Amino acid sequence: MKSWWKNSVVYQVYPASYQDSNGDGIGDLPGITNRLDYIKKLGVDIVWLSPIYKSPQVDNGYDIADYQAINPDFGSMKDFDNLLSKAHRLGLKIMMDIVVNHTSDEHKWFKESRKGKDNPYRDYYIWRDGKGDNAPNNWGSFFTGPAWKFDKESGQYYLHLFAPQQPDLNWENKKVRNSVYDMMNWWADKGVDGFRMDVINYISKPEGLPDAAKTKDEMYANPEPLVANGHRIHEFLQEMNKNVMSKHDVVTVGEAPAVNTEEAIKYSNLNGKELNMVFQFEHMGLDGNNNPALGRWSDKKATLTDIRANLTKWQEALEGKAWNSLYWNNHDQPRVVSRFGNDTNEKYRVLSAKMLATILHFQQGTPFIFEGEEIGMTNAYFKTLDEYVDLDSINSYHQIVDEQHLIDGTTMLKYMGRHSRDNARTPMQWDDSANAGFSTGKTWEHVNRNYKEINVDKALKDSDSIFYYYQKLIKLRHELAVITDGTYALVPDNVNDPDVYAYTRKDKETTLLIIANYTDKELQKEYDIPDNAKEIISNYSTDQGDKLRPYEAKVYQF
Repeated sequence: MKSWWKNSVVYQVYPASYQDSNGDGIGDLPGITNRLDYIKKLGVDIVWLSPIYKSPQVDNGYDIADYQAINPDFGSMKDFDNLLSKAHRLGLKIMMDIVVNHTSDEHKWFKESRKGKDNPYRDYYIWRDGKGDNAPNNWGSFFTGPAWKFDKESGQYYLHLFAPQQPDLNWENKKVRNSVYDMMNWWADKGVDGFRMDVINYISKPEGLPDAAKTKDEMYANPEPLVANGHRIHEFLQEMNKNVMSKHDVVTVGEAPAVNTEEAIKYSNLNGKELNMVFQFEHMGLDGNNNPALGRWSDKKATLTDIRANLTKWQEALEGKAWNSLYWNNHDQPRVVSRFGNDTNEKYRVLSAKMLATILHFQQGTPFIFEGEEIGMTNAYFKTLDEYVDLDSINSYHQIVDEQHLIDGTTMLKYMGRHSRDNARTPMQWDDSANAGFSTGKTWEHVNRNYKEINVDKALKDSDSIFYYYQKLIKLRHELAVITDGTYALVPDNVNDPDVYAYTRKDKETTLLIIANYTDKELQKEYDIPDNAKEIISNYSTDQGDKLRPYEAKVYQF
């Protein structure tokens, strides 16, 4: 199979928030189809669609009730076929988001499963007797509360690592695995070009489901150290590869929380036996709270020293062995320009968004752009709890503030303004008309208040916009083989620089030198730049040599 995905760029669409075509306030498939020309203009190769399946939407579609039906809010299967057909005509590939660690409790498998211990679908899920009046173990759900729910109807507890309406599938059952492979083949036969797999490294649960370690501040234990990268995970993925991926020319990306470089090499080894790449989260945890009970809820900003050390570790460890995924943003993360950049004024927003893009897009791996990132959309900074929609954010507020009393509500709202998943899910800002041109109806999620200043229409009219900068980055990746194949190295004098990230990419013919000022300060820095070096991209119109202006990013080729 060809490795076409290595020099591809992926654009993630969150369907509910991209474009509404019928005025019901929810984005849909015809809306996305109408915007494919815009996506093509950006220059990307692959469109990743967050889940579009039939779902009660307890967790924004990551609770699937039918893997082979479209959520009516998004349209019909005919609408999907139209989208796929137009994408392929434009030379775009479509990557589906699949969730096979769990289903919705409204899936027909679970409805059958809960009918009783003798039901043929009982073993599709993880059912256990309690310990006296307590749950089978001390695990907590990743969405707060316990990871077990007692089902009066059938007299046992079932496991749900996420919401109670998201029961975990039992991957020990070969029938479950074959049902999943059949479904994936059905989509691949339909013509989809790849799969992004939600929390795929959680599917192999530990034998005996033992208790997990917990601190005194935690109501429930974090099961992640036990459920991530389980003892049969590579066996399951190799079986999936044999049954699905080996039969189709598809790209596969596995979301893999708590994965390290050693594990990632097993998942995304260049031998092609499992997945093409994984999403790891180490760089997304660099601004978390020092108190583990608060997790990601914090208002600190990650230092460049930490970011550079982490990205470098992944570049060096996977070199020649496995393939990196490169991302700053997705539907679960706050907006990068608000997180690692500077959105306090328009000038710095534009400069820092371009600077962050430069750091990422010249590294080895496949870059992922999340809708709105290419125009520098910012966090929404909601002021009150009732503005939030995200289940995880609302549950966290109640647990941390109302139940555990770890911090006060004002502090928690400040932390949510920085880290809530709602920041990524506000509607796409197309123009300065009502609801940012996203919908004519009442929108399912509030539109960011700054849509009149930040929108696609404005970006396309400005030749110096973030959009055209991303377009140029993508074009360079397609043109310069060194970005895909070259080796990565930090500039020796830059290893511990707290302000500037400087690295090279080299192959036999070409060297690229990437320099990025992470600060709002003007700096004097000397780099060994040959006379024949050509500046191929920069976020300033002139090159002032050793002088680095606030958030300046530039790349030389020689």
